[in-house]
Amino acid sequence: MAFDFDGKRYKEASKHQKEWGNKIIQEMNIKEDSFILDLGCGDGVLTQILSSKVPKGKVIGIDASKGMIDTAIEIREENLEFRFMDINNINFEEKFDLIFSNAALHWVKNHKELFYKCNNVLKDGGRIRFNFGGHGNCQNFFEVVKEITKYEEYNTYFKDFEWPWYMPSTHEYKELANEAKVFKNINIYEENVDRYFQNEEQLIGWIDQPTIVPFISILPENIKQEFRNKLVEKMLERTKQEDGTYFETFRRINILAEKA
Repeated sequence: MAFDFDGKRYKEASKHQKEWGNKIIQEMNIKEDSFILDLGCGDGVLTQILSSKVPKGKVIGIDASKGMIDTAIEIREENLEFRFMDINNINFEEKFDLIFSNAALHWVKNHKELFYKCNNVLKDGGRIRFNFGGHGNCQNFFEVVKEITKYEEYNTYFKDFEWPWYMPSTHEYKELANEAKVFKNINIYEENVDRYFQNEEQLIGWIDQPTIVPFISILPENIKQEFRNKLVEKMLERTKQEDGTYFETFRRINILAEKA
């Protein structure tokens, strides 16, 4: 299921995701004529950085959130294009040298199918480079939101709720990548980027966009704010440190691989 997000609010609340993605981009050896696909491009900030690396190439960013794409298309570069497209429905006539994704693919449930789809649109010798949430990610938020959804006033709305994220262990993901048999020279590793939000405004911004969206979206309008306020209050209590910062776990899965 795809969710819609507020691209402008996300831009303000996602600075730590941008830090991770920019670090990855700077570490990669990207030829200036490369054709790149950015999966889950969000507000387009990292997609634009990718486009600056390929003055003789092109970058296409896709996202299933219209709010994100509406924000991204405000960025104008000759070699940059954004498309409103669900990652689960990747379908291109073009072939890419690199498929990149940062802080997005934990929203995709079936990664074996994702591997097949990526393989189909990669050139021979093409690469993938993904970074997304793995096992142990967002432990505080997950425990708090699971607790609140069980409250009597909310539990009926979440009776058939499908958990929105896929966050595997490195062992599980290595097995999956090997089973798919479409990549070679596979390198998968975990990264600990636990974060101390500097103040409650930063933590609340991250909760509001995008973390709480899947839960708020299924509630009636008249109780959305109440649910959100209870969750924020619990999170502030649970994560506040003695120095006034707020702690959350961020554990990432990284994969680098070539088309077999």
